Amino acid sequence: MRPHRISRAEARRVAVRAQLLDANRSSDLLPTVEQLTFLQLDPTAAVAPSADLVAWCRLGAGYRPAHLQQAVERDRTLYEHNAYVRPMTDLGLHLADMAAWPPEGSRALAWLTANDSFRRYVLDLLRDSGPLLSREVPDRSVVPWPSTGWTNNRNVTQMLEFLAARGEVAIAGRIGRQRRWDLAERVYPADTEVVPADEARRIRDERRLRSLGIARASVVGEAGEPAEVEGTPGGWRVDPAALDQPFAGRTALLSPFDRLVHDRKRLWELFDFEYVLEMYVPKAKRRWGYFALPVLHHDRMVGKVDATADRKAGVLRVHAVHEDVPFDGEVSAAVDAELEALATWLGLTTVTRAGRVVDVG
Repeated sequence: MRPHRISRAEARRVAVRAQLLDANRSSDLLPTVEQLTFLQLDPTAAVAPSADLVAWCRLGAGYRPAHLQQAVERDRTLYEHNAYVRPMTDLGLHLADMAAWPPEGSRALAWLTANDSFRRYVLDLLRDSGPLLSREVPDRSVVPWPSTGWTNNRNVTQMLEFLAARGEVAIAGRIGRQRRWDLAERVYPADTEVVPADEARRIRDERRLRSLGIARASVVGEAGEPAEVEGTPGGWRVDPAALDQPFAGRTALLSPFDRLVHDRKRLWELFDFEYVLEMYVPKAKRRWGYFALPVLHHDRMVGKVDATADRKAGVLRVHAVHEDVPFDGEVSAAVDAELEALATWLGLTTVTRAGRVVDVG
């Protein structure tokens, strides 16, 4: 098949539409997550937790974090696994990989084997008393988990994480940031069909490409059709259904973990946009801020907003707006409107920017 020849502008619009960031906003959480394939969980909440910020960017003011919690804990239309929230209908695409984990010869398998009595104890305890927080599970490990990082000797957490990776336990919900663990059979639907591993990987690649619109073959395998994007190296795959579609853009403030900006190489090649999450960079060396929000305007990435939600003071503090390209009046007004919308959604009454206070109450 001859590759599609695509301009960078068209490639950008394909990517923006696929990520539900064009003017046609989504209206419901579940179809949104189904299109995106997942929401990534991260505890950083300088502005808002990333999963909530990503959902707000798509759904707008009608979205509430309680909607995500309800979908996971009560409706069971979404499930949490390995720091991602995914549609429950996609569970079968991951069960074969869970059943094959951990791989032969791995450190994880050796540790689980040495602690088989601990594993069986945890499963029995959850069966009798679950769901439980990790602190409610006694540490009966025979061999401690060795690590040079924060997981060293955190044996209960490691066992629960490993059992979840194997599909034996699952996250039933949360109390604040703390996960509540239970037997997977009480969280996952009993009638979930296990899709064979090879077929599941092919379907996941197709779903991933549909959510991205255009991506490298290294990310989506053989999904979609080959494409060439002007001015970039080859190796692209594109969702053919996403080509030649009308486009209407909008302005959006994105989470640093948003999938439109997550692949920094793709971001540079398609959008000419450089971005680094600087929360781990020493303050004196930061260029854009601790949790700077990339700014999308129609099909271009135009800047970053360094902002912090000061919930105690009831203020969204905008420390700086970095313009990658000079903002004209339209872009400035659109960014201000998004900041005010963000403050309102967060329940904050004002936006402070460059010494100016904007009342959004």
